[in-house]
Amino acid sequence: MQLYNTLSAEERAIMIDDAGKQRLTLSFYAYAQISNPTQFRNELFLAWNSLEVLGRIYVASEGINAQLSLPADNFYVFKDAIEVYDFMKGIRLNIAVEQDDHSFLKLTVKVRDKIVADGLVDKTFDVTNIGIHLKAKEFNELLEDPNTIVVDMRNHYESEIGHFTKAIKPDVDTFRESLPIIEELLAEHKQDKKLLMYCTGGIRCEKASAYFKHKGFENVYQLEGGIIEYTRQVKAEGLESKFIGKNFVFDHRLGERITDDIVSQCHQCGAPCDVHTNCVNEGCHLLFIQCDSCAAKMEGCCSAECVTVIHLPEEEQKAIRRGIKNGNKIFKKGKSDVLTFKNQEETHGVFVAEKPKTAVKKEPKVKKVYIGKGTHFFPKPSIGQFLIEENEIKIGDTILIKGSTTGEQKLVIEEMLVNDLAQEKAISGDTCTFKLPFRIRLSDKLYKITD
Repeated sequence: MQLYNTLSAEERAIMIDDAGKQRLTLSFYAYAQISNPTQFRNELFLAWNSLEVLGRIYVASEGINAQLSLPADNFYVFKDAIEVYDFMKGIRLNIAVEQDDHSFLKLTVKVRDKIVADGLVDKTFDVTNIGIHLKAKEFNELLEDPNTIVVDMRNHYESEIGHFTKAIKPDVDTFRESLPIIEELLAEHKQDKKLLMYCTGGIRCEKASAYFKHKGFENVYQLEGGIIEYTRQVKAEGLESKFIGKNFVFDHRLGERITDDIVSQCHQCGAPCDVHTNCVNEGCHLLFIQCDSCAAKMEGCCSAECVTVIHLPEEEQKAIRRGIKNGNKIFKKGKSDVLTFKNQEETHGVFVAEKPKTAVKKEPKVKKVYIGKGTHFFPKPSIGQFLIEENEIKIGDTILIKGSTTGEQKLVIEEMLVNDLAQEKAISGDTCTFKLPFRIRLSDKLYKITD
């Protein structure tokens, strides 16, 4: 009986591409009393694995928190499968704003002490005694109330690339850090102000609203369904989006575009940018914001040291990594000492988000045609391999390579091999390779610029 993922991410990506099925990325959560989380976890894995569900799911005695993707054809079967549990009947499923077939490449279901780590040991705290849920229109209206204080319950690396204007954004790495900070900051306003909170999908606000009610706050509100559901309602009802920038998401995409405003900067040079990436050094994987220019210059790395490491033979890289158990310490989320511009601008504490006067609009989309997909990357010679699925490319063409981790990289083809032979042109069905100043992934797409 298989209870754990057995395929690598690359193997799974190939299977997804070969299947040719559109996948849906979605998330949901539910607070409930689960008597045997391990048994519940095993039941979910067996049921969901057969439905080709991939994702990151946490279960605990207090409920479930899930971010996942599945073939669109299996959506209603999946919905029926979760609604066999009474506490998930009629549950809201937050469908992602932007879809990516490779948003998740493994099915991981883990048992945790809590589905949202809060650091609380107060047995009198009732997580089900929550605040008032608000839909997008109601949320927008309350934002304009002068007696409202709006708080971003996400971590700093999430709010940095997108937020509601005038929101208090705690400069924290974890949810548990934000609770005492907000409580102390707003201690004098427990009765006279309306506390309005938001997060990605609602799960953190659900617990936070109960916590602040437990601490004596009388007027507690939360955005129902979080930023994901807010965006859906804004589009469906033709409302003004009070959220600007991108919504950080916890899958391979690392962000969904909500508005064209770019409210953050490259952590290495300071250029307007809101593209998160992970350092390509397998022994680092630091999460940070990197623009296209720095990505090319630094080869997708966070530091010169990591650039040096990725050019070492693979065995030497493995030797460097061997025995090191970084855990969460390697995910400094943009606060690492190696990030030059970020360290110059670094501030700590709690700050209020205003819509920047110099907010940069996203560049107009370039005209392009789809060519194919990445199939392999040879790290030592730094060569990318692609399968041409449509149209054609030739030497001298400007191409665009796009992926959730790679970002958008443009370059001109100066030379290439087609089916292992030097050729001027590659057409549908061909396999072509050419040198790249950056690493590609199997999920990366290849386009030809037609402007």
